Amino acid sequence: MENHTIVTEFIFLGFSNLGKMQFILFGVILMTYTCILIGNALIVAVTVNDSRLHSPMYFFLSNLAICGICYTTVTIPKMLADLLTEKKRITLPGCFTQLYFFFALGGTECFFLAFMAVDRYAAICNPLHYTNIMSNRVCSELAIVAWTVPFLLPIYPVILIAELPYCGPNVINHFLCDAAPLFTLACTSTYTNELLGYTLCSLTILSSFTITVASYFHIIVTVVKISSSKGRMKTFSTCVSHLTVVTIYYGTIMFMYVRPSANYSLELGKSVTVFYALLTPLLNPIIYSLRNREVKEAVKKVLDKTFTLKHLSILSESYI
Repeated sequence: MENHTIVTEFIFLGFSNLGKMQFILFGVILMTYTCILIGNALIVAVTVNDSRLHSPMYFFLSNLAICGICYTTVTIPKMLADLLTEKKRITLPGCFTQLYFFFALGGTECFFLAFMAVDRYAAICNPLHYTNIMSNRVCSELAIVAWTVPFLLPIYPVILIAELPYCGPNVINHFLCDAAPLFTLACTSTYTNELLGYTLCSLTILSSFTITVASYFHIIVTVVKISSSKGRMKTFSTCVSHLTVVTIYYGTIMFMYVRPSANYSLELGKSVTVFYALLTPLLNPIIYSLRNREVKEAVKKVLDKTFTLKHLSILSESYI
């Protein structure tokens, strides 16, 4: 330690290898981030304002939308700023804070995807007992679990990562602070940190994934028994679209975190991160909500009301 310089900041490598193509990437990511914010905010707005959507399904959807907004905001604004600058700096406290919220909100999304699958299972497989199974109290308790447990789990691992000695180099081959690139910069053994992180990530991801898959498996078994072909196709269509999002999200995060760190490729990891950090929050409002007739009607109602108020405001100003 006496022969090394103590690191006081990290520098992201980001997508520097793309050269001027970074400006095109900036435009694409900015547009995607804007769509994520608008889409998820719209879901929250219509769920709160439309009494027809005051049900467990839409309660979990609105929470998932809030999580999507927070999850992307932890990383994307910094990423956009770095695409326009040559030196992509971040302080050590800023890096570890980003790391913590990135993992916490990622875990929260896993929990809500699992709880939404359970809600659909209860609605389709046990319709007569649905109101008792998914009561307001149960939904509130599940939401509290989803917003607290994932925020508690990363505290100790992140503290351990923050206490590692970083003696240089200080260049992170990523566009955000992730555990694996940080371990490569530490000038001491990171075996304990990696083992703890691997264990907690595996437990969170695999448990929520198992609940999600088991729920949809029972749903599909129940749907097969439906006599009406129209009802069967409609439910199958919904399940397939939901499973598409689940497959993309869980497939990418399992590839990243539910495997040993040996032969880990930082370049490949950086590309895979784009999928679950950007694509899933973008697809969630589209797949889970905007394809739904009730949500479409609620969105149309909110937009009509907004434009009507704006029109009346313009007219009143013109008469004044």
